Parts: sequence; structure tokens; C-alpha cells
Amino acid sequence: MNNNNSILLIDPAFDPATASACNLLVKVGLDSFSYAILNKETNQVSAVFDEQECENGAQKFAERLKTDTYLTLPYQDVKVAVHTQNAIAVPNDLYTKDSLNAHAQFFTEAPVGDLYTQTQPHFGFTTIFSLPKTANEALTSFTDGKKYSQHAGLLALAEKINETALLLDFSVGSFNALYIQNQQVVFQQCYEIDDQDEFNYYVLLMINQLDINTKETHLRLTGIIHEGDEKYTCLLKYFSKADFIAASNDLDQQILDDMPAHYYSSLLALDQCV
Repeated sequence: MNNNNSILLIDPAFDPATASACNLLVKVGLDSFSYAILNKETNQVSAVFDEQECENGAQKFAERLKTDTYLTLPYQDVKVAVHTQNAIAVPNDLYTKDSLNAHAQFFTEAPVGDLYTQTQPHFGFTTIFSLPKTANEALTSFTDGKKYSQHAGLLALAEKINETALLLDFSVGSFNALYIQNQQVVFQQCYEIDDQDEFNYYVLLMINQLDINTKETHLRLTGIIHEGDEKYTCLLKYFSKADFIAASNDLDQQILDDMPAHYYSSLLALDQCV
């Protein structure tokens, strides 16, 4: 990361004129903002931008749209996952398009703007969500973009996991948690963390409230976390081991060779979302 907590990695051979053969993947977190450009003809990661420790991820996204020309190229496909408190998972056998407003009454806040849906056929539910006002306004620039809740990439990664697992996706100041058991999503949540004690509290809260058997649960990690750092060490007080989730091996990720392989797994996994 550079001095303003952001980094841009780009293939020197990337030609913006080839954008029509590329997908743009955008992840707007609680306190972070990142995007990747993926060439679908060569299956190559052409660029990755990441900014951590944002005061507001959606606001940073809106600001970046005004200055970053890579965000406004005419891409083949655009997929945007956004952090929101307003999201509810509805089993597919109980979901109908006519029931959107009825389910929205259970949101944390009154929704602003449109309601969106994200179907999870693998896990058998549909997520109904609305986006923060700032993100909604910014996304008018992506009229053809597909919108997802922030957990979309993590859910895509979880589809390949058959055992009981707790997946944690980290930014510098927050983490998304996903607990799966018997190929079913039991729990998903985002936590903002100010310090190590608060992180330890949330880890214990999940273990106790979800009655997680730490000896039989596979801990899978992605995002901004390192083997041996404070968060990793804290987790190993309760779990016997932790494994990192690398992005798809089918991708040419040469521009990320100097970065930990698990940093942008959930961002790149957005390309698997339909």
C-alpha cells in the first residue's frame, strides 16, 4: 500500500481500447473500495485497485468514479458488490417477486431507492437488499451493471467447500463472516472492528451464539490478513488451524505475483456470480 492506503496494479500491456472484451469487478466495503479488470478473452487479471481504511467505502467509490478513467470504460460486463445493512435471505420456496416489499419491512433501515435481488441457487435462497443512498447515486453511472450484496464473492467461494466451515473476509478495519454447514448457509454478517479486543469479542460471540465446534470447523481466510499477525494469532486460540483461500487457479494473475494470493480472492470471485 502507498501512503494514502491505496494501490493500483496494472499490466503495462493493458489497452483501454480492449475494454469491450473485459469485465469490471467492483467491491464496495464498509471501510474499503477495490476493483479488478478481468480480460475474458485471455482470462487475465489486467488491473487491481484497492484502497483500505476509507471513512466510508461507498463515498470513496463515488469520489473515485469522478477521477478514475478505468471505472468508466465500456466493459463487456460490470459486477458491483456493495456493503449494506439492508439485506435479508429468503428461502427460494418462500420467495416470489411480488413479496419484495413485504420482506423489506424487516430491513435495519428504511430502504432508499430500488430493491435488488441476488439468487443463490447453490444454497437455495435469494438475497433481497437495498443499497446506501451514496452507492445508489454512484451506480447510476453503471446502467447495465449487475448489483450484488457484499457477501456475493464470499458465497461464490463457499460453493466449492463441502465441509463445515467458517469463512472470514478481512479489510483492515472490518470483516465479513460466513458460516456454512451441510452445504447450507447458517450465518452471514459484517463486523467493524476498532481494535484487537473487539475482534476477539466478535470471534467468541460467533463461536458461542452459533455453537461452533471449533475442532470440526474448517477456518478459511481471505482478504487483508497474514499468517502470524494479531488477527491470525487470535483465531488460532480457538481453531486448530486456518487456511487461506486463493483466487481461481484458472486466472492469469501475474500482476499479483508480489501480493499474497488470498488478498483479492473474494473480489475476483465476483466474476463467478450470475
